[in-house]
Amino acid sequence: MDNSNRTALVLGASGLVGTELVNVLLQKENYAKIHLLVRKPLAINHMLCEQHVVHFDELEKHEDLFQVTDIFCCLGTTIKKAKSKEAFRKVDYHYPIEAAKLAKKFNVQKYLIITAMGASSKSPFFYSQVKGEVEEELRNLALPSVHIFRPSLLVGDRKEHRLGEKIAEKVSGIFNTLMVGPMRPYRSIQAKRVAEAMAATALSNKTGYHVYASHEIEQIGG
Repeated sequence: MDNSNRTALVLGASGLVGTELVNVLLQKENYAKIHLLVRKPLAINHMLCEQHVVHFDELEKHEDLFQVTDIFCCLGTTIKKAKSKEAFRKVDYHYPIEAAKLAKKFNVQKYLIITAMGASSKSPFFYSQVKGEVEEELRNLALPSVHIFRPSLLVGDRKEHRLGEKIAEKVSGIFNTLMVGPMRPYRSIQAKRVAEAMAATALSNKTGYHVYASHEIEQIGG
């Protein structure tokens, strides 16, 4: 498809991967217009980028914005930040699925989303369970082209300080070189590499339902 006909919608543009993704998309200029759904305006000023301040509980009121070529969903939080399991599920399950339903309504070509390593609806861990439920529902929706990215520990320049994650980043940096063979999928991964992989996959001709493990994301993003 000619770039002049391609349009994108990004949900979660203020997050770690979302920020990198917007930068990648703007640098590559593969889209005539990139729409960002945000809770509050971001410090981005680019002719190809258009921000829309919305309430994510009311996505259906902004359904016209979903008439795009590709949708990138980078939404995600933590239970600690969300304050409750219900609030976490709203951000990590309900918003992505509502966006996917609108994508289906308007025949969006590709829906690309970040979940997490270990995502499974049968997981004993609530976080992984919710991520798995999202993946299952996306399969059930039968969109033309769904691409699910399951990164391991994400590293990068976070806007908020999380001591535990900072420590984990430092430790993972030491052990990454030792994690080879069957341990390779557990290496930490740069948020920018995930963003690069999402951008590259959006330009592919793949249809159907696809899931990418962290080491595969690394290869695509490389």
